[in-house]
Amino acid sequence: MKHTLLLLSLLAASQSLKAEEDAFLWLEDVEGAKPMSWVKSHNQRSAEEIKAYPGFDTLVSNSLAILNDKARIPYAFRINAQLYNFWKDDEHPRGILRTTSREEYAKDSPNWHTVLDIDALGRDEGVNWVYKGFNCQYPKNERCFVSLSRGGADAVEVREFNLTAGKFVSENQYWVPEAKSDLTWLDENKVFIGTDFGPGSMTDSGYPKQVKLWQRGTPLKDAKLVFRGEQASVAVGAQVLYDGIKPLALISEFPTFFTSRHQVYQDGKLTALNVPEDATIAGYYQGKLFLELKSELKQGKEAFPQGAVVYADVDSLVSATPHYALLVSPTPTASINQVSFTRAGIFVNWLDNVKSRLERLRMDANGQWQVSAVDFPSNGSLTLTDPRQDSDSFFVDYTSFLEPPSLYEVDGGSLKFNKLKAMPEGFDGSKFVTEQHFATSKDGTRVPYFVVMGKETKLNGANPTLLYGYGGFEVSLRPKYSATIGKNWLEQGGVYVLANIRGGGEYGPAWHQAALKQNRHKAYEDFEAIAEDLIARKITSSRHLGIQGGSNGGLLMGAAFTRRPDLYNAVVCQVPLLDMKRFNQLLAGASWMGEYGNPDVAEQWDYIKGYSPYHNLDKNKRYPKVFFTTSTRDDRVHPGHARKMVAKMESMGMDVLYYENIEGGHAGAADNHQAAELNSLAFAYLLTQLK
Repeated sequence: MKHTLLLLSLLAASQSLKAEEDAFLWLEDVEGAKPMSWVKSHNQRSAEEIKAYPGFDTLVSNSLAILNDKARIPYAFRINAQLYNFWKDDEHPRGILRTTSREEYAKDSPNWHTVLDIDALGRDEGVNWVYKGFNCQYPKNERCFVSLSRGGADAVEVREFNLTAGKFVSENQYWVPEAKSDLTWLDENKVFIGTDFGPGSMTDSGYPKQVKLWQRGTPLKDAKLVFRGEQASVAVGAQVLYDGIKPLALISEFPTFFTSRHQVYQDGKLTALNVPEDATIAGYYQGKLFLELKSELKQGKEAFPQGAVVYADVDSLVSATPHYALLVSPTPTASINQVSFTRAGIFVNWLDNVKSRLERLRMDANGQWQVSAVDFPSNGSLTLTDPRQDSDSFFVDYTSFLEPPSLYEVDGGSLKFNKLKAMPEGFDGSKFVTEQHFATSKDGTRVPYFVVMGKETKLNGANPTLLYGYGGFEVSLRPKYSATIGKNWLEQGGVYVLANIRGGGEYGPAWHQAALKQNRHKAYEDFEAIAEDLIARKITSSRHLGIQGGSNGGLLMGAAFTRRPDLYNAVVCQVPLLDMKRFNQLLAGASWMGEYGNPDVAEQWDYIKGYSPYHNLDKNKRYPKVFFTTSTRDDRVHPGHARKMVAKMESMGMDVLYYENIEGGHAGAADNHQAAELNSLAFAYLLTQLK
């Protein structure tokens, strides 16, 4: 009898929870009349309240001036002998694709030629187009795919553009209607395509489930099936890699976010590559495929460690017994952040205690890799841009918290470099200092974080402090210059903190995997340890501590304030996941089960519900006044997460703020003005709450 009563009690509790969740399901109707009315009324109320901050207009002005500053670096990519750049400013809020020569680019004021004007295109067609990328058919590079999104969503319309003629192709052209599509050039008249072909053609995650070969001049519906994946897989796609000798066409299926299976496509046939499913392709160079290992790989008596980069001939990889060789291995403090291939050698961009260093590797006559350091400063972040296997030179972007980005051209042979461009200071960095500290998490792990604050900051616990975090998907948060943070936070007396918690990639795959699925709580414990360390150092106190994060970082925010509401007095929760019971049923959510687990499996829901913010709200707890932001056009993380969380908190009598940009996609904003407005809302809220 007791067992029966217990079962009935559990069933009643389950039904009660389900009813409670379902009370706000109507807000998942993204563009429904009732939900949009709810959104607009919340937008108006929250915007009016936040904009009452006396300095709000100054914050917007600061942000717009930074975003539209014509002195910022025009980062470029090469197509044949020309350099191309996508540029936004006050005259071109949606942006222009433009080109110049290498000689002109080196000048302070290059002479640019506009190739495609997105603002003009939108006006002509009456559509709020947002530019989403440019992909040309290598090596000729005359025909290119332009991806255009309505309002910034991930779904795009793809059109063919003639780069030589400077206009869209109007006859016998490739064109794909709005969808989450994947197009890859095989040659000038054949492309691999994955798109929405109708029922059964997309995965549970909303991405292409099949790859077809599409011949120019034939209808899309007649494209020939090359490969069909599983419904539960994240996606299927194609890529064509080039090493300067011969192309390598791969058809890939991604069973989870972190695993993949690859097949070589040659002469109309598919041959499986015998590589670990959790390894990622780092590059294709001189007939060899390079892989970054996410777990240890054994080869006979030899073992290649997790996080290493190994390589093998493609011919070996299609055999039953591939033979790998080692390129580089990580160390206890250093992980491999980027591997780039040039004619002059292979360049490895290391992350050593979350700071960058760059090395070149060349093989000598004895088959041994010789390592040479590239002498960049070691206290910031390096990013290689546009490395090419047909060139010795490439660009490197260098920045730190207090040093504006500088763009260098590096000679891969001599390792000499010269500064091409430098962004002017957006704030006076000489008044501030950067420190790196380590907090001790609950399980004893040392977790790094950076603090940027005024040199005269008093350690009295009264400093308004913003702690930013992400902690997921092996994404590393590195030192980065932000003029907006400088002007709208540091110069307002704030302290900025960047958390390098587990779940990220700061120390390689193991750092990420330490917070996967049932260990997710470790990322949150790391974040709490940093908050407590900031308080112990008297940099701030709970009264003056605010936190911010978006997407997976938005989930971090939700978990942070529901787990430890006593630690924070302000929370900026942006484009978040919050309902972790339904995340896998909303938009691209199914693709993230490799990170979080499957809430439809009882034993996995047991640990997911332990941190699901939507399910851990307690009407008897006092939470900080949270500011939630999202976008109607976000077709990656469903805006219903934030909407439902706000509605549920309000039903419990809690005071919250909510702003949903009608455009913007997962990035939150479709142009610089929207970005400036959203940025300023966040800072005005923080300054109001924390001072």
